[in-house]
Order: sequence, then C-alpha cells, then structure tokens
Amino acid sequence: MTDLARLSLDLSSLAKLYAQGLSPVVLVAEVERRIAAQGDDRVWIGRDPAVLKAQAEALATMPPEERAKLPLFGVPFAVKDNIDVAGLGTTAACPAFAYRPVTSATVVERLVAAGALVVGKTNLDQFATGLVGVRSPYGVPRNPFDPRYVPGGSSSGSAVAVAAGLVSFALGTDTAGSGRVPAGINNIVGLKPTCGALSTTGVVPACRSLDCVSIFALTCADAEAVLDVAEAPDDADAYSRSSGPRPPVPATWRVGVPRPEQRDFQNDASAKAVYEAALERLKALGATLVEIDLAPFLETAQLLYGGAWVAERLAAIKDFATKQPEALLPVTRQIILGADRLSAVDAFQGIYKLREYAKNTAPVWQQIDALAVPTAPTSYTVEQLDAEPIKYNSVLGTYTNFVNLLDLSAVAVPAALSPQGLPIGMTLVAPAWHDRRLLSLAGRFHAATGLAMGATGHTLPVAAPRPATDSAIRLAVFGAHLQGQPLNHELANLGAVLVGPCRTAPEYRMYALANPPRPGLIRVAEKGEAIGGEIWAVPADKLGIFVKGIRAPLGVGTVHLDDGGTVLGFICEGLGVQGCPDITRFGDWRSYKASLTP
Repeated sequence: MTDLARLSLDLSSLAKLYAQGLSPVVLVAEVERRIAAQGDDRVWIGRDPAVLKAQAEALATMPPEERAKLPLFGVPFAVKDNIDVAGLGTTAACPAFAYRPVTSATVVERLVAAGALVVGKTNLDQFATGLVGVRSPYGVPRNPFDPRYVPGGSSSGSAVAVAAGLVSFALGTDTAGSGRVPAGINNIVGLKPTCGALSTTGVVPACRSLDCVSIFALTCADAEAVLDVAEAPDDADAYSRSSGPRPPVPATWRVGVPRPEQRDFQNDASAKAVYEAALERLKALGATLVEIDLAPFLETAQLLYGGAWVAERLAAIKDFATKQPEALLPVTRQIILGADRLSAVDAFQGIYKLREYAKNTAPVWQQIDALAVPTAPTSYTVEQLDAEPIKYNSVLGTYTNFVNLLDLSAVAVPAALSPQGLPIGMTLVAPAWHDRRLLSLAGRFHAATGLAMGATGHTLPVAAPRPATDSAIRLAVFGAHLQGQPLNHELANLGAVLVGPCRTAPEYRMYALANPPRPGLIRVAEKGEAIGGEIWAVPADKLGIFVKGIRAPLGVGTVHLDDGGTVLGFICEGLGVQGCPDITRFGDWRSYKASLTP
C-alpha cells in the first residue's frame, strides 16, 4: 500500500488506491493527521471529526457493487462557510449571524449522495464580500506559498484546503471572482460555472442574481467530475436553469487576448512575463490568438460596486445588517451599508447600462471561442491589504468582475510560479454553458505547464484532463507530436486532447531517426529503459486519418507503460534504427533536442 503521507488527493490517485483496497476510514484518518499537522492555519471555521469518521465507516461497509455506483466514493471535500451543511454551523464569517441548518445545501446533498465526504466548513471574507481573504474575524488563512501574502478571497479557506492537500476538492462561491482569484493565488483550478448550473439553495446570498457555487480542484478533470455530479436544475432555486446547448470542442481554438495597452499588471514584471509566456503556450497548443478590445468588458466590471449590485448585497442581509451593524467588520460594513445611499433609480440605471454592455460585448464571441486573461494583475501582502483594503481588493478583480454580470463561464488555471515562488494564474472565459469546453482547453494548458498541483509537490496524474469524446482513443506520442513540437498541430487539428505525461515500461530503447528528425522506439528483451512521452485522446473517427499520415519506419502499435497498462503509441521497425544513434540515455525526446543546443 502507498505511503499515505505522500498520497496525492486528486481523484485519479484516490480511485487507484480505493481499487487496491484502501478503506475510507484510513483515508479520513490521514486527512485528520494532515489538518493537525497544519496547526492554526485559519482554514477551518467548523468541523466534526466524529461525524466524518462515522460517514467514512458507513462507506467502508458498503458492498463493491454499491461502491461502483458512487462516482465520488470516499472523496474528501471542504465547503465554504456560506453554504449549508446539516449539523455544522453556517457563519458567513460573522459569528453573530451564525445558525445551524438541519438540511444541507442542494449542491452538498448531491455530492454526499455520490459518496463524497464533508471534512468541514472553511473560512471566507465576511459575507463573501472581498477578493482578498483577510476580511474575517476567524483570521487570515495561511497562504501555503508565502504566509506574508494574502490567500485570495472570498473563498480563501476552500482554496487553501485544496492547495495544501487537505481535501480533494472544495466548494466556494463566486459573485465577482471569489472562485477564481484564490485559485490563481494558490496554484489550483477554479471553475466558475454558468450561473444557475449549480443550485444556490442553502447558500447565504451575496448578490443573488449573480451568485454561483464554484469548484476548486487540483486538476481540470477533477473539477469536471465534480461538475458532473453537482450540476442539475433545482425547483427550489428561482435562479436555477437547465443546461443550454453545449458546443463541441473546436478543432482549432480562437483565443481572444486584450490589446497590449489594456493589459494591467500593476507594474508586476513577473506577472506580465508569465501572461505573455502563457499566450505562447496557447499558440503551441494550436490556438490562434485574436486581439480584442477589452474596454467594454472592463467598463462592465465597474458596475459591480456602483449601483444595483451593491444594493443587492444589502438586500441579502438587510434585516441583520441594519439591526446589528457593529457585528460586521468595518470594511464589510462600509461596503454593504454604503448601499443605503442608493435609490431605485440608481439600481435601474445600472441594469440599463448592463444591458447595453451585454449587447456591445456579444459580437466578440463570434470572433473567438474563449478569452484568455490574467486571473489577477498581481498579488499583495497582508500588510499591503491592511493599508489599502478597498484599493487593492479592487485591483484583484480587474479581470473577474465582469464575468458574472455578462453571464459568462470561466476557468482559472495555474500558469507559472514567479521568481519569488508565488503562483500566477490565467483565466479562460467563454459564454454560458461552455464550461466543459473551457475545461478541455484549460486541462491541456495546465498539463503543459509542468507545475505541481497546488502546494502539494505532486505532479499532474496521467489521466488529468478528460478525453475529448467518450469514444476517444488514447495514443502515446514521443517526438514531433509532443506539445510545442513541430507536428503537434496535426493532433490539435483533429480535436485531440492532451491526457497528460506518460512513461513507458523500462523495456525500450530510443534512437534518433533522420529526415525528418524524430525518435524511434524499439522494445527490447534486455537493457531497456523507461522513455518519457505524452498520451493524447484522439477522436476514434479521426484516428485512421492520423495513422495514414505516419511515415515508415514508424507505425502505431502497443506500448507498455510503467504503471502496468498498455496504450496505442508510436513504435519503430527494428530495421529502421540501423545506423541511427542510440539516445536512450536522455530519457525523452525534448531532453535529447535540448542537448543539441549550443
């Protein structure tokens, strides 16, 4: 059995261990050990370890045929403390507001019914008002990369719990970026689904017309797996809606990018460099970049705290806030009670203006399939936020505030670490109901970064992003078809999706073929080694087209992997490597090519 202290909690790794006989009780004990080891990290507001253990024990006694019906069997998750969990208090980070619900929020019920285990309730900016993670009487959740820096908000505790490897995924909420900014700051995936896709029944509202339940995960595949379980219409939620048309993944992505003068990084050279490198990575994945005018999107964002929607925050908790204003933190009180100065006229003027912006931005989606923006312009220290709580919070929302207002879907995905070791993220945005399409591209991008998941040190699992279609065929590539290599566009043009890195069983030798340069893999009886490559999911109806274009002495056959499995992949005829240099010692094609650079 794997050393549990080194276990990654991503869904792929957990599924493998459960298949090998891991008990949910043992897993939960390890989660408790990790939480204890973190000390006072200010991540949690409410937990009940005894109930968690009892739930794990119930799963452990379940017969195998019943376990198989639970897509999230034994998966530990956290819940932002403005979302109800039966038996645990809901505070919204305001002790005077706290209550103990007898039923869980609809989204929590669905996840628990799928076998997931609620570990506890997480810290947040009070009443989900903020993007910083410092506006809580329960303290500032410790940023796992540098405690001097803010963890991002408002879903601060949820993001940190995932990044620190305490849970597999977490629920947050997103009204202005609260499910994306913390993801970018914590090097994890943050999915802001289409408004109404996940029920908000049992969620303390911030701006009810804009609120979304969001998903934090270690991989895009995990976020999609949670979305599959959680998404469904809810008759009890007036803002719930059935799924609209879901377009297929495009063969070639058209990705919109802001004009250079519209790219704001607050003089953060590292953030600027990471974003520019991210755009190059998208191009390497086969995307075509299209410059767009971001001005109407940024103008839309300015509506969020100037009229109808700040008044909506007051409407959500008016009775409590006006009777007990002293119960609110000063900055929260300033924002929410400031709505008292607004009139119905102000609200309607904002609504009318939003309709204009929505009409003005709609044509952009005829030109592009997705918009790629920085998740946030930069990051700030807790000390900086203490000095300028409103100003810097506003900066963090530069690229997030317009999304909910314009009924868009979005995925925040890790892009790189700064020279100081701080995560920097990119966010992909698209129209409503494009969630899964965005996750497909985001998953390919994430895998190409080579980043560890969160702050765990674990690399992305081979099965990270999901195949493009249910009938896709996995194909291992080792040379010119790798990401960023000259022939990768052939896979992208077929609609293939990167599944992730792979390594062969230690039974192969690799040779450098010429005209054109490419590797030739030969399986050998002895003195073989493991060779690195990538697995791509190719639509079944396109594989034949792809194979026909392969030039001898290469072909497609069975490749044995280091995990004991097999997959179709590029192999070479034995005679084809005669006279070619043996480059096995380099371990993979990229390393060999790098060795040729003077």
